[in-house]
Amino acid sequence: MSGRRVLLYVQHLLGIGHLKRGMTLARALAAGGLEVTVASGGFAVPELAVAGVRMVQLPPVGAADMTFKNLVGAAGTPIDDEWKRERREALLAVYREVDPHALLIELFPFGRRQMRFELLPLLDLAIAVPRRPLIVSSVRDVGGGGQREPSRQAETIALVQRYFDRVLVHSDPAVIRFERTYAYADEIADKLHYTGFVVERGAGGGHDAVAGKDEVIVSAGGGAVGRTLLEIALQARPLSSLATRTWRLLLGINATAADAAMLEALAGRIGGGRVIIERVREDFTTLLRNCAVSVSQAGYNTTMEILDAGARAVLVPFAGGAETEQTLRATLLAENERLQVVAEAALTAAALAAAVDRAARGPAPARGAIDLGGAERSAVLLARWLAERSA
Repeated sequence: MSGRRVLLYVQHLLGIGHLKRGMTLARALAAGGLEVTVASGGFAVPELAVAGVRMVQLPPVGAADMTFKNLVGAAGTPIDDEWKRERREALLAVYREVDPHALLIELFPFGRRQMRFELLPLLDLAIAVPRRPLIVSSVRDVGGGGQREPSRQAETIALVQRYFDRVLVHSDPAVIRFERTYAYADEIADKLHYTGFVVERGAGGGHDAVAGKDEVIVSAGGGAVGRTLLEIALQARPLSSLATRTWRLLLGINATAADAAMLEALAGRIGGGRVIIERVREDFTTLLRNCAVSVSQAGYNTTMEILDAGARAVLVPFAGGAETEQTLRATLLAENERLQVVAEAALTAAALAAAVDRAARGPAPARGAIDLGGAERSAVLLARWLAERSA
């Protein structure tokens, strides 16, 4: 260990993608010799724990619905000012205890405006202490749809300029440049550093040549909003040229018991004995490498795992509420002819079956054509910046 401490703040609200990406970064940082503490603000996901990384669970909060405007605590009740005060004090206590050399904040200020009640005090504390840490924002590949509000973007730029030394952009600029989706990127160009996409390389252990062989793998990420896609995939199976293949549906750890029961019943009626339903698979990336076609939403982590596996794929980007992130990502990747895309608004069994057939007929994406070394490069950059500060 270098003795240099990193505090990584991550808040997931609906799915688990932000936490998963954060823990992938934490693993790489720890492997690079840094002492990493993760302050996690969402509901606990023990399955994502990483050996050698300290996890501090803050009083958890999540989104009540797809608008992300209403937040609820552990009891499912709306949070209030007293809850915010207690949570803020808990986060500041973690900062004081860790006394980090680097403070890494996932997504903010490009997102997570709901958490300003604690993040602005955290940042004020960080710039006021005698040994000011390196302060870095960790953002994904696309900037989202908030550019519709210039005042919000002006606030974001002001926050970056006031508090942040660097911004890690977890994308390959040859594929998706941040300024394609964030119109004000030029104003902070001196702080932007592309890392490549973040993906947990080799997850799931050694490669099994049999698991998932020639199957259609339909996955829903964490499962919080995947029911419609899974249901329509079942209806699409008999319409596809791959109807005689095994279709494996992965519901996700957050799928409700009612949704699981409905899908299992539907599979029993129309699955023709060719459907397997599971919640999760630890060897998901192996299934992707072996499958005939992957069908999924377009969340960051799943999409990167698909690209890493070189899988033929159909993306159905989640577009609930005001979400535009997945649609932007899928559209930009489709421009590079990486995969098939079906818009959520156009999703029918026939449309999905046709997209599966197109993907199956087309060539598999070449592995290695996209920079997926974002976790490792983030660790290298952070270590270099810390060394420069202490020189």
